Amino acid sequence: MLWIILALLAAPLQVARNAMQRGLVGDAGPWGATLVRFLFGLPFSIAIFGVAYLLNPGASPHWSLPFWGGAIAGAISQVAATGFLLMAMGRSGFAVATMLQQSSLPLAAIMGWLLLGDDLSVGVWTGVAVATAGLLVLSWPRRGHGRADLAGGLLGLAAGAAFAVAFNGYRQAGQSLDPAHPLFSSSAALVVAQVMQSLVLTAILAVIRPQALRSVTASWRSSLKAGFFGSAASACWFGALALAPAAPVRAVGLIEGPIAAAVGRRLFQEKLRLRQWIGGGLTAAGLLLCVLG
Repeated sequence: MLWIILALLAAPLQVARNAMQRGLVGDAGPWGATLVRFLFGLPFSIAIFGVAYLLNPGASPHWSLPFWGGAIAGAISQVAATGFLLMAMGRSGFAVATMLQQSSLPLAAIMGWLLLGDDLSVGVWTGVAVATAGLLVLSWPRRGHGRADLAGGLLGLAAGAAFAVAFNGYRQAGQSLDPAHPLFSSSAALVVAQVMQSLVLTAILAVIRPQALRSVTASWRSSLKAGFFGSAASACWFGALALAPAAPVRAVGLIEGPIAAAVGRRLFQEKLRLRQWIGGGLTAAGLLLCVLG
């Protein structure tokens, strides 16, 4: 039952990382805060890969074109998804944006069906429909706040779509590298992706917004904490997925929603309205149907 403990730990660690990244947005901007996740998480991810390597002495990686294609697609999509999520948090709130980006699960299921030939059951399709209805309710603009709410909703859904692409990209990379050693393969793909993300995003910001790099460097203590929480969350997810099927792991991970609501209320003085509770509930129910289906 260790996978349950790991999944229960992963969700609050992920919420903590998101909260710390949001706190860095003010000075560094959304893309500077996005860089924090990858650059400052890289040392911890390398350490995690080292442990996975020692635990899998028989691993034999195959650096093939499918691996590089999946890793590059996953890296680019994850950068975009993180930036979109942080911008959505500034418009829709921490908890609502967290729930909106959960659209990655039904979207990933549909992409897996279209691109990878996954066989989806009736339960999964039902879950996709229910989750879609919940996301529509959750992102529906308030009267008098139409433009801001619409922008936040679209950014949250864009984050979910990009996370779905990243999920399938990393999945392809892991399956291509060494399918017999999933923990080794997933941690190796994570390190390769984070190296690319850190180098490219640092180079881009150095040209277009050097102030963001100075802000990230100046707040290195907070950035290092965000990087640690991000890598720790990834390690727990990977460990849980190595011990149990993805569906029950994702089901346990749905506790991220109420945790994010509590954190949003405590740290950011956010109060959810009735419509948002209803939309969040429908979304959670749809996601649960997806993972159980």
